[in-house]
Amino acid sequence: MRGHTGRVKGVVCLPDRWRIITCSWDGSLRLWNLKSGNQIGGDWRDEGYAEVSTMALSPNSKTVASGSYDGKVRVWDVETGKVIARWTKHSEHVNSMCWSPNGERVLSACNYGAARVWNVESGEVILGPIATGDRYVPAVAYSPDGSKFATAGFTSGAKIWDSTTGEQLHKQLQHKYEVWCLAWTSDTKKLICGSFGSIRIFDTATWNEIAVLDTPGRSITAITLSCNNCFLASTSLDCTARVWDLESNLQVGPPLHHAKGVECATLSADGMCLVTGCHDTNTYMWDVGAIIKEHHLKHLLPISDAVSGK
Repeated sequence: MRGHTGRVKGVVCLPDRWRIITCSWDGSLRLWNLKSGNQIGGDWRDEGYAEVSTMALSPNSKTVASGSYDGKVRVWDVETGKVIARWTKHSEHVNSMCWSPNGERVLSACNYGAARVWNVESGEVILGPIATGDRYVPAVAYSPDGSKFATAGFTSGAKIWDSTTGEQLHKQLQHKYEVWCLAWTSDTKKLICGSFGSIRIFDTATWNEIAVLDTPGRSITAITLSCNNCFLASTSLDCTARVWDLESNLQVGPPLHHAKGVECATLSADGMCLVTGCHDTNTYMWDVGAIIKEHHLKHLLPISDAVSGK
């Protein structure tokens, strides 16, 4: 999918399985038809010009929150592609964000480690600024039960916070290198962290490390987890995406090669399609279901597809 003129920094799949939204350093968000690969409508742009560095889709899929280099958080209506709210408390580049599971809050973090929790209805900051203790926070993630959230750091690993009070709940989860990305399993029992050369899985009952997926090359920039928690896909600055079996913790098939570094990814709602955003300004779609079936791992797929053989 070609059209952006800057690095693709974020991608989300809509639940209809045939539309995606991307954001880019070119200052735009764009809606795409996955079946044709064509852009739907015009670019989504707001007043002025600001590189868009991150975005997140609301739980009801009706709105997208984006963060930009101008320090603003913008909320967009998915159907109209128009901005419906602007939040301006950040003074630095907003580099990560996520929605609470109930859709009532948005968590965002900016350069120099300040995180804020916003009330979506009022647009007011209800927690923060929270000092994460890190100079850069490339990822934030609410737990699926909404009771806590995690932040990723370049110098202090991953940290866990109480979502109601903003207090740190646990000492940092140590990594040898910076943590770029985070993903919780849907039962909240595991937290998965992407770092340099590895993906580490932690038991959230004890916060002990229980598995390591060794990844050659450079930093793991994104993790996207299947809805049944059986496999994940990761992207890296080594110009690849990879699919992983979470039962064996082994890679499935060869790397998915790109022309340049890959910084964002998402799986479709049914887990059959992987969409990646690349530094070459393009967005790519991969048939993950076919890759998994080719390696005789159909049981990893969501049950409807595994049983039907689709």
